[in-house]
Amino acid sequence: MASVYLKISILITCLIFATAFQLLLPVSEAYYSRSLKVGYYRSKCRTAESIVKSTVRSYVKRNPGLGAGLIRMHFHDCFVRGCDASVLLDPTQANPQPEKLAIPNFPSLRGFEVIDAAKAKLEKKCKGVVSCADILALAARDASYILGNISYKIPTGRLDGRVSNSTEALLNLPPPFFNLTQLVASFARKGLSAAEMVTLSGAHSIGRSHCSSFTSRLYPTIDPTMNQTFGASLRKRCPQNTTNDGVVPQDFVTPDKLDVQYYKNVESLTALFFSDWALLTSGETNKQVETYTKEPEKFKQDFINAMVKMGSIEVLTGSPGEVRGTCRFVN
Repeated sequence: MASVYLKISILITCLIFATAFQLLLPVSEAYYSRSLKVGYYRSKCRTAESIVKSTVRSYVKRNPGLGAGLIRMHFHDCFVRGCDASVLLDPTQANPQPEKLAIPNFPSLRGFEVIDAAKAKLEKKCKGVVSCADILALAARDASYILGNISYKIPTGRLDGRVSNSTEALLNLPPPFFNLTQLVASFARKGLSAAEMVTLSGAHSIGRSHCSSFTSRLYPTIDPTMNQTFGASLRKRCPQNTTNDGVVPQDFVTPDKLDVQYYKNVESLTALFFSDWALLTSGETNKQVETYTKEPEKFKQDFINAMVKMGSIEVLTGSPGEVRGTCRFVN
């Protein structure tokens, strides 16, 4: 009997020691071991998704451009270190050049205030539970619904990263002057197909672009791959030799709607970027562009599938991930 009591005593001691050890670990190691699934927060923070949705709606209804910004921000986040909210981190003395200050992101990336507002509400409701990476993924989903009536369920359970480097953004984000071969390779490195690249390019149906992203197609002569009348109109909006880097809609026809007008613009050579025109340089991608112009519902379904897949790129579900208290700084 004494030996039984001894064994029980040893077991209890081990359990106490293990618990104490867990408490000494960083939060991400001691508690946050997750798996991505739809409805991850149902039992942990029941109103999490509705809080994000209402926040996004309030901002985007006032300024539709913020919806485009949120979708773009999610893409720019996932293509650098995976979908870990590293794009949200502010510069600090220890890290003066995070992703958000990289040329592809600054000063064009926007929507940070929407994520901040949603995070503040969630911290009041469920402190330390909902990650910034999940907020960003949900915000992009909700913006897609508001601007394009594209509704889908997205798995959650991501953790936030602790590293953000502007150089990595330059190396991983495809620039607007890429040709088709370069675009396909860039997306392939993230596990996305050429078809998914064409689908995700449909987000160019919304938002704005700085003139500097496409003026190489306007000067000294208008690029023959661009509609000449369209190019002439862009020259008026984006004059040469000016210090002001103006902005124009990426889609002049339905600038605040996530729809297939983008693909019609590609076909008519009235899309802004060389990378847009590049979709016409392969029979396969050209055919996909043509299909979307005629079958908008197919585009919507493909966009849903591509966004869900993109949102799963290299996600953190354990160490060294964390749930940040504020999205702009690591804990």
